[in-house]
Amino acid sequence: MGHLRKSCYSPSAVRLSSICIWALVLTSACSTSRLSQNSVVERLSTDTPKSTVEGNTFIAPGGWTLTVRGLATILQPPEEDSRIVLVDVHAKDADEAVTAAWSAYGTHKNWPLKVKTDSPDKDGWSEIRTYTYQTSPDERRSVQVLAHRARDLWNVVISDVADTTGEKRLGQFALIFDELFPKGYTRESFAGKEAHMLDAPRISELSRFVETGLSKLRIPGVALGLIQGGKVVFADGFGVRDLDGHGKTDADTLFMIASDTKALTTLMLAKLVDEKKLAWDAPVTTLLPSFRLGNADTTKSVLVKHLVCACTGLPRQDLEWLLDFKGLTPSGALERLSTVQPTSKFGEMFQYSNQLAAAGGFVGGRVAFPALELGAAYDEAMRTRVFAPLGMTATTFDYARALNNNHASPHGVDIDGKPAHGLMEENYSIVPFRPAGGAWSNIRDLLKYVAMELAGGMKPNGQRYISEENLFARRAAQVTIGKNITYGMGLVVDRTYHVPVVSHNGSLFGFKSEMMWLPDQGVGAVILANSDSGSILVRNFERKLLEVLFDGRPEADADLASQTKTFFEEMAAERKLLTAPADPADAGKLASRYISSALGHITVLRHDDSTIFAFGEFKSEVASRHNPDGTVSFITIVPSFTGLEFVMKNGEKQTLVTRDAQHEYVFTAQ
Repeated sequence: MGHLRKSCYSPSAVRLSSICIWALVLTSACSTSRLSQNSVVERLSTDTPKSTVEGNTFIAPGGWTLTVRGLATILQPPEEDSRIVLVDVHAKDADEAVTAAWSAYGTHKNWPLKVKTDSPDKDGWSEIRTYTYQTSPDERRSVQVLAHRARDLWNVVISDVADTTGEKRLGQFALIFDELFPKGYTRESFAGKEAHMLDAPRISELSRFVETGLSKLRIPGVALGLIQGGKVVFADGFGVRDLDGHGKTDADTLFMIASDTKALTTLMLAKLVDEKKLAWDAPVTTLLPSFRLGNADTTKSVLVKHLVCACTGLPRQDLEWLLDFKGLTPSGALERLSTVQPTSKFGEMFQYSNQLAAAGGFVGGRVAFPALELGAAYDEAMRTRVFAPLGMTATTFDYARALNNNHASPHGVDIDGKPAHGLMEENYSIVPFRPAGGAWSNIRDLLKYVAMELAGGMKPNGQRYISEENLFARRAAQVTIGKNITYGMGLVVDRTYHVPVVSHNGSLFGFKSEMMWLPDQGVGAVILANSDSGSILVRNFERKLLEVLFDGRPEADADLASQTKTFFEEMAAERKLLTAPADPADAGKLASRYISSALGHITVLRHDDSTIFAFGEFKSEVASRHNPDGTVSFITIVPSFTGLEFVMKNGEKQTLVTRDAQHEYVFTAQ
């Protein structure tokens, strides 16, 4: 979770992360017809390697429509509300190339340019520049342009994507950009290379990378662990546990590990499969008869493995628990699943669901300890099947225990880019859904888990902890995310550089994490950060580790520097659009209270010049913004919960409208 800004689509972001991933698609039935003298349309039944007019290569997703019109190659998903346009053009610079590309597309709505950001050379491209445009919230779409050059030819990518389609078809958008290469280019490969030992100089280089990220991204503290050949070769921290300087971060410092919890939850399920207490293919309703989704057919089809595969067609519906979790129990959390409707076919595409993953953990708990309440049963199943057997003595779901020990505090940056304490109150929202992301852990414990994964299910004493069959079943592809990444059961396998990297990452308010391992090389790593900006560091660490292990091209440092610069430039561009404190004339039109049947209530408070939205369990000051279409938005600006937007609507009763990518929620004035 963390920053709740509008869905972000960036062609340079092609890895699974709790911040942005791209994906594209094209349409069914392989047929070709001429629509006009200058236009050729092709409907694609399967993912198909293609090239632009001048020979730059990409993969067109199956189910999309591909149209070639002049210099433009236009990709359109079945929804027909989004387009990715690839334009080859000769131009003197990026700005001129983008102007020509918009002309070739012919559908420019004169969106205001919000910010231009530059990236380092990568994948054969030079002079890479991204243009982000300001859309109005009621348009429900994101518009970006990528310009990059190879030799004397510019390739411009226009992304004009509806938010609903962008999230639903995330993995397919990634497919296009995963291997969008200049003509004749081949990506670097580490296949067949022997990994170096992580000796003192190489560990020093990884530490330097982390310390640089900590400084540039204004992160108070980071913890890092490295393992190779079954031995921990590094475990320590950098910086401090708290912005106020209280205590150095070290290998024992507890962080919230957020969605990294999913991998531990599926490990518990795998243990139960070993014990023959459940099967991956068991229908969920046979184990938990009260289980219900918003669609009866989907409910019947869901097997245990589908709860944790992100492949069941159910979208994220996180706002319903992030804004309304007071008094919510695990049983109540499962009841809320009965309102969730699928937005894609069963098994068709990657759609990440925290609620389903939580259900997976609670099903395991119920099977293991049927007499206990769902949450207590899950906690005990995790203690007895995972934490105790692996010696993970510090890992816990007990917030009070964690907060009374050596722990990191959550942080973010305020709307002016300054480090600030994060919104810890909102992290309690995950408690009723804790199998999906509620664990606290530290480097020392997580390295014990990674060591077991690398050892194929063996403990350090040579005893078998779990069968290889069920351990590795969690890595088997259940759904694809682009060309090189697959999602299994709470685990990702990335083959971008032709060596498999198994991983998962986590993102909660003020906490970012990633654990990864290279099973063929016997190398693993865990990195934990206590700031929202830490997402940039943790997602670039994998590439840095590969460079150090295989003497790869030095890209990670430039990527880290560029993405850090972009992060703060985009924040500054957004800040220019905001009025904070909120404009008194706009804020004066607000009612004192609003209510939504799905998200609870908002109480509008005033404090000096500030306008505050109170959501029950937490509150945030809001800024105001005037949108290009004349509407007014109020936007949360509390660090770690920045960017949740409410659009004011006037009718018979005034309303505030907020949205995630695939849902709209209306708060009505009382």
